Amino acid sequence: MHRKFLIAGNWKMNNGITDSVALVDAIKKRTMEVRFVDMLVCPPFIALGAAYGAAAGSLLKIGAQNMYHEAKGAFTGEVSFSMLRDCNVSYVILGHSERRTIFDESDEFINKKVCVALENNLLPILCIGETEAEREKGATFEVVEKQLKGCLENVSSKRAKDLTIAYEPVWAIGTGKTATPEIAQEVHSFIRGKLVEIFGKNVANSVRILYGGSMKAANVEALLSQPDIDGGLVGGASLVAEEFCSMIEVAEKLSL
Repeated sequence: MHRKFLIAGNWKMNNGITDSVALVDAIKKRTMEVRFVDMLVCPPFIALGAAYGAAAGSLLKIGAQNMYHEAKGAFTGEVSFSMLRDCNVSYVILGHSERRTIFDESDEFINKKVCVALENNLLPILCIGETEAEREKGATFEVVEKQLKGCLENVSSKRAKDLTIAYEPVWAIGTGKTATPEIAQEVHSFIRGKLVEIFGKNVANSVRILYGGSMKAANVEALLSQPDIDGGLVGGASLVAEEFCSMIEVAEKLSL
């Protein structure tokens, strides 16, 4: 089954409003002819509205890097689903390894956010993946299964079709290390198998599973040529318009 590729850029804590608008404008200009790939960038919260405005007239979507599960209230520094929707956000990244490790987010906590996003018409990109120590212990599949099941508890099959999963081996994020296409495919295939167990074959085959972990123009074709890799959640390479657009163009070529 061919799933439409999604190339998503996670800008992390980079680019204020001016730089975000400039980068969106550069990506927009180069990708106006792209038709067969979904394109997404996730700027910092302060730049979401400006980035959406800059993307107007193109197929480039705007996403957020995180959200809180409560609708409103005394939660200083947090951002709710309704605030994101006011910024015309389509997607939201949840459970990124940096949120798990730096901010101590648990599977249970991430699960609350996944459920709220799905209930309120936001498309979650759920990140899962093992550390280098876990991989060396041979615990990759155990860790990935635990995170997947914990973060998807109480998600119905009907809602699950709006999910995107991002497999991000923590040892490959921002390190320059990349899982080989074969290693990445092995884990993606395992994830798809677990989705079959949880939601059934039809839903599992419709869910996109992205690879994240030092994906760049030089390795994107080899990764996207694997049967269960449906795109990328791109970090550093998404901050350079030429690099990011080259990846989109490769995905477009593979889609034709």
